[in-house]
Amino acid sequence: MPRASALVLLGIAILSSAGCSGCNNSGIEHKRLTGAGATFIYPMMSKWSKEYEKAKGVKIDYQSIGSGGGIKQMTAQTVDFGCSEGPLNDGQLKEAKDKNGDVVHIPLAMGAVVPAYNLAEVKDQLKFTGPVLADIFLGKITNWNDPAIKKLNPDATLPETKIVVVHRSDGSGTTYVWVDYLSKVSPEWKDRVGKGTSVNWPIGLGEKGNENVAGQVKRSAGALGYVELTYALQNKIQYGAVQNKEGVFVVPNLESVSAAADAFLTDIPEDLRYSITDAPGKGSYPISGTCWGLAYANNPSGKGKEVRDFLYWCTHDGQQFCEALHYSRLPTRLVERVEKRLELIK
Repeated sequence: MPRASALVLLGIAILSSAGCSGCNNSGIEHKRLTGAGATFIYPMMSKWSKEYEKAKGVKIDYQSIGSGGGIKQMTAQTVDFGCSEGPLNDGQLKEAKDKNGDVVHIPLAMGAVVPAYNLAEVKDQLKFTGPVLADIFLGKITNWNDPAIKKLNPDATLPETKIVVVHRSDGSGTTYVWVDYLSKVSPEWKDRVGKGTSVNWPIGLGEKGNENVAGQVKRSAGALGYVELTYALQNKIQYGAVQNKEGVFVVPNLESVSAAADAFLTDIPEDLRYSITDAPGKGSYPISGTCWGLAYANNPSGKGKEVRDFLYWCTHDGQQFCEALHYSRLPTRLVERVEKRLELIK
């Protein structure tokens, strides 16, 4: 073999063995990641996907199919990461571990789940308590002029209109946050329905995704449903203030969600599976939640570095985009703990 050709081949071999940034063990650089899950985080994920591709050249394909679907697809290894506002329970963690090992929970952003309603004749923002919301979704309060609602809103002219209850029909992290809260404030709800990404609803119309619940509420006079705050604002839907643990009626916004998160920081466990509903503190909005990124510690498709890099970016550089879409940034003390969990993704 001529000396020049041999040197060229030697150089190629050296470069190949050296690897590259963003390559997996096979030396293939991945320029695309797939994710699926929560509709709660979809507006934020859409923004992150565009910004991350501009910054890093990696395309993120995210399917907004609900947290239940995201957990299933992540567990089945058909996507690189999942998203959910409901952390995996012990049974789901065991199922995933039996398939491909440990799953890491990475908090991405925080937001509010709001009671969204359609009462065109009522101009003032309505007030709700947890027990009243539970009784509406249990079918015990059926009309808007019920004494329990009137007592909370004495200055509002409430119609006799029947309440059209709207809930999620798919596996949903937004549902998890909603029913986790109702289970804390209503013993009857806890005993009869309980909590989870899917529950057996006593009454109501079921819709898939935050966007479809918002649509059903918007077109149904007298409707009451629950959606992530961004969907209520984007669709110009009325939503209520909710009484918190301290007896204060709190409007859902960035500050009141952050207050709920801060109240629980010292109680968050090492695996970062936690709840911030019904938080103490006068300024805490009681139906606040977190959306987690879910990923295997040992990525089955060899994209562990790319998944870890993306989730790191979301929890650091990506936080600057949260407020514009009405999500609350992760508290700094939580981000420090997130960094340690990210190290588990190999």
